[in-house]
Amino acid sequence: KDVRLPVAMQRAMAAEAEALREAKAKIVAAEGELSASRALKEASDVMSSNPITLQLRYLQTLSNISSERNSTIIFPFPIDLLSVAGANNTTATTTTL
Repeated sequence: KDVRLPVAMQRAMAAEAEALREAKAKIVAAEGELSASRALKEASDVMSSNPITLQLRYLQTLSNISSERNSTIIFPFPIDLLSVAGANNTTATTTTL
């Protein structure tokens, strides 16, 4: 004996199944976001413990940008390095005088 569900019942069951799939997809996406945020936190902890890692990451990003596009990159030079270089020049000038 065949059992046939009314069309309204079929639609309701399909809507429920779709809602369940969407809910599961949101959970998977949220778990992925949580995992990514933990990885970023760990990376920031490593970078904060050693300042040169941030410079290396910056240079890596510039390298990636330059390989993808044919564009001009303005490379900012840290002011603190200029002051160190200036101090060395001043010292050298003072000692030679």
